Amino acid sequence: MRPKTARIDQRATVRLVSSAWARPPALGPLAASFGALEALAELESVTNGRLAAQTHGMADLDPKELVFGRSSHTFVNAAFAHTRPRGNRFNDERRGAWYCAFDSGTALAEVSFHLTRELETIGRFENSTDYVELLADFNADFHDLRAPGFGVEPALDKDTAIAYPAGQALARMLRLTADSNGIVYRSRRRVGGTCLVAFRPEIVQAVRQGAVWNLEWKGKSVPVATKR
Repeated sequence: MRPKTARIDQRATVRLVSSAWARPPALGPLAASFGALEALAELESVTNGRLAAQTHGMADLDPKELVFGRSSHTFVNAAFAHTRPRGNRFNDERRGAWYCAFDSGTALAEVSFHLTRELETIGRFENSTDYVELLADFNADFHDLRAPGFGVEPALDKDTAIAYPAGQALARMLRLTADSNGIVYRSRRRVGGTCLVAFRPEIVQAVRQGAVWNLEWKGKSVPVATKR
């Protein structure tokens, strides 16, 4: 069953990007300008992959879809140019997407889940990573998985082995056959939280910096979140 669309007019959605390259004294000035965000993009080593995508595209991404001439456009393009092995819930390795949450708490829960999984693989919960909020506005129609009928949607399963293949197939179908802008859905990592994934770079609007957070694992699988 294809989900229905809903008009989403949401300001200041939160996407977290790692700033592990910098220590707290260096993070303060970043809040002052978009130029600082551009510098952060360079320092995070996203440039090479992004430039390649902007020039040549990717397996499922036409470079004409990427955005230019906006403040912080490098962050938008990088989200679509960089993918994880085996992808995420609603994108595969052929094309990235812009994932965000409606609030900071949900964004932190989502990021914590993924980094905790990485720490589990090495069997050591000792880590401290800083994250910068990228705030963005949306005003567009999205396919909505929050309806009761989608409570058992495989794409929303907590088990990534089930959810990711199902979600990637759903996203590809919606994007190619329904010209979908993206999906809004209930967070699987925080009860009551709402997440959004944008399939198209041009609908990610007014990107600017928000708060800086530190996530620290001190021998336990649940990190301590501290706002800088």
